[in-house]
Amino acid sequence: MGGSNHLNLAPPLVQSGRVEELVKLGQTLRSSISPANNSLAIYVSNIAPPTQKSAQNDEQPVYFASMDAAPSAERRLFLSDTSVIFAAFQSFTSAANERDPEWVQDERNLEIVRKLANDYINHIKECWIHASQPIGHPEGPLQYSSDHYRILYTCFSLFVVLYLPESGLDDAPVGDDLMEWLNTHFIEPSTEEGDHLSGMEQPWEDETFWPYLTRATVRGLSKASVFFLGILSRHPSEDLQHLSKSLIPLINAQPRLQNFSAERDFAYASRRWNDKVKALRLELDRVPENDRHDGFDNWWERVSDIVGALEGREEILRKICEDIGGDWKEIAVAWGVFVEPRLRRQDLPDIVGQTLDDMPPDPTNLEDQIHAALFSGHPERALEHAARLDPWLAAHLADFMSTLALIETDTESENSPREDYTLAYAEYLQSDSALWRITVAYLCSCGDVGKQRADEVILRVPLRLRKHVGSIEDERIRAGDVVGVLKEVNSTCFEYQREEVRRTICRIASQSFIEDKEFGLAVSYCASAEDWPGLGRVVDRVLDEYIIKGPAHFARYVAAIAPSLQALRAQPGSPGVFVYRLMFAVRYAEFQRRCMQQDVEEAALDLVNMLQDDIAPKSWWAVLLCDAVTLLQNPVLLFTYSGACQLLRRLEEIFIRAEQGSGTDYLDVLMRTMKNASEKEALNRLKTVRLSLARYFARCTVIDVGGKHVTERRGVA
Repeated sequence: MGGSNHLNLAPPLVQSGRVEELVKLGQTLRSSISPANNSLAIYVSNIAPPTQKSAQNDEQPVYFASMDAAPSAERRLFLSDTSVIFAAFQSFTSAANERDPEWVQDERNLEIVRKLANDYINHIKECWIHASQPIGHPEGPLQYSSDHYRILYTCFSLFVVLYLPESGLDDAPVGDDLMEWLNTHFIEPSTEEGDHLSGMEQPWEDETFWPYLTRATVRGLSKASVFFLGILSRHPSEDLQHLSKSLIPLINAQPRLQNFSAERDFAYASRRWNDKVKALRLELDRVPENDRHDGFDNWWERVSDIVGALEGREEILRKICEDIGGDWKEIAVAWGVFVEPRLRRQDLPDIVGQTLDDMPPDPTNLEDQIHAALFSGHPERALEHAARLDPWLAAHLADFMSTLALIETDTESENSPREDYTLAYAEYLQSDSALWRITVAYLCSCGDVGKQRADEVILRVPLRLRKHVGSIEDERIRAGDVVGVLKEVNSTCFEYQREEVRRTICRIASQSFIEDKEFGLAVSYCASAEDWPGLGRVVDRVLDEYIIKGPAHFARYVAAIAPSLQALRAQPGSPGVFVYRLMFAVRYAEFQRRCMQQDVEEAALDLVNMLQDDIAPKSWWAVLLCDAVTLLQNPVLLFTYSGACQLLRRLEEIFIRAEQGSGTDYLDVLMRTMKNASEKEALNRLKTVRLSLARYFARCTVIDVGGKHVTERRGVA
C-alpha cells in the first residue's frame, strides 16, 4: 500500500535490519515507474553490471506496487456513486456542444450545470454525515476521515456559490450568499455556548457573553442576537436596557437581498436602515463615561463594537474578528454584508486581497488555501491545492471550470488543464482494478490521449472465461450469452466507440474458448472481431480433433460451429477462403456422420461433391480418398462413373505432385492420421485407393457391357 513517503511490500524483498547483507552481495533495490499509471516495478539488482562469470541465473521476484493507496470499501462507494454524476455531466455537455457551441450562455443550460454541481455537493454531504457517525462502520475503519469529506463539502459548495450562482444572481450582491455558506460550514458561535449562556440568570457576567453576542450579530444570526439582547432588559444599567431595546428592531429589520424583488429597493432599504444605525450611534455616544461599566465588563465598548459592525466600519470589523478568533474569511464575508452590501462577485477579489495582506491563509492548511484561491478569483491556483488534497476534487472542479471557461487552455500543451487533472485522477483510480469501468469513463473524456490510455486499461481487464465448475455465469457464457465481465467490456467498448479494442478483446476471448475447446463460441468471437485468420485457426483446431481423436469427437465439435456458417456466409467482408474452410469442416463432419449411420449412398455423394466443388483443401484430399476405399468396396456401386473419375483425377494429381517434390502439401494430414508416418508410407496407403478404384472401374465395365460408362443412376454428376 502506498504511503506518503514509503511503500510496504509483502512479503518484503529485504528483511528489516538486513540491508547490509544485500550490500555485501553487491546488490541493491531498484524500481521502474510505469508510464501508464502511478505504479512501480521493484526488484533486486546488482549494484554493478555483472560479468559473465559472476552473473547469477537465479530468478528474482518483481513486485508491482502502487504509489496510491487502493480505495477502501467506503471510498470506492463514494467514487462509484459520484462517477454517475460525472457521466451525466459529460453526456449533457457533449450533446449541448453539438447543438450550439455557445450553449453555456443560455441560462436554462446553466441551470442544468448548477443542478449537477449541487448533486455532487449533496453526495459529499451524505458521505460526510456517514463518516461522522460515532458508531462503528460495518466496512471497517474509514480510509478518509469525516473531516476530509467536510473539506470537500466546503470547497465544492464555495465554488458553486462564487461561480455558479442562481439564475439572475450572477451580477447581484454576493454578501448574503457568502454569509449563508460561512454559517453552514463554519458554525460559530457554537450551540453549546448559547445553551450555556441561556441557562444563566445574569449571563452578561460570563466572559463568553459579549463575544457570543458580537459574533452572532456579525454572522447575521438574528434570532440568537435578539434573544440575548432581550435578556439585557434585566441588566442593572438603564442605558444598556434602552440601547438593547433599540438594537432588537434594527437587527430584525436588517435588509436582506432575497427579501426584495429589485436590487434598487434593496439599496434604498439599506440606506434607510443605515441611517437608523447612525442614530443609535448618537444615542450610544451620549452615555456618560461613568455609566459605561457594570463591574464585570465595559459594556459600552462591547455595544459600540456591535454598532460599529452594523455601521459597516471596516476597522471595527477587523478588530472584532481578531478578538473573537475569526479569520480572513469572516472579515471578507462580513465586509459584503455590512461594509459594502452591494458587493459583486467580480469585485470580491480586491476586497479579499486587502484582507489577505493583513491576515494570510494558513500555508499548512490546504482547505484554507483552496478557499483563498476561490475567493481571490484564482481558480487555477485552487486546482493546484485541490490536487494535493484529493485528486477527486481537482478533477471534478476542473470539469466545471473548463465548461465555464474559468481556466485557460495552454495551446502549447498536449492536454488542457482539465484533462491533466482528470488524467491524474484516472491514474489514481487504477490503484483499484475493480474500478476499471469508471477509469475508462474518465479517460475517454480526455481526447485522444485519454482514449489511448483507456484502451490499455480495457485490454488488461481479466475476462475470467476459463471454466469454473458450478458457476451460473460460466454456464450462461457456454450457452452463448454475453454475460459477466465480457459483457461489461463489450458494452464499454460500444459506449465509447473503441471498436479496435473490442475486436482485440474478442480475439482474446476466442483464444480462451479455443483452449477450452468451445469452438462454437470461438468462431462467434472471431467473426465478431472480423479476425478471419483467427477463424481459420479455429477451423484447423477442429480439424485437428479428427486427427487426434477420430470422427466421433470431430463431429461433435463441428456441431457447435455449424450454426455460424450461414451467418458468416451472409456477413459482408468475410473472406471466402476462411468461410470455405469452415464449410469443409461442416461438410466433412456430415460425411463422417452418414458413414457412421451407414447412409452410404449420401456419404458417397458428399465425398465426390467436396472434391468436385473444391471445398476440400488439397492437404485433405488424401484423407478423403482413403475414406472412399470402404465405399468403393461396397457391394452396391455407390459412385457414378464420373464421380469415380473425379476420385481418380485427384489421386493421380497427388502422385504426380509427390514425384515433383510437393508431396507434403498433399500428404501432411494423412501422415498425421497415420501417427506421423513418412511420405512413402502415405503413398503406399494411397496405392490401396488406386487398387480399389481399378476394381471399381472393372465392376462398372462388367455391368455396362455395351458402353464405356455406367448409367447415371441418380442424375448427379
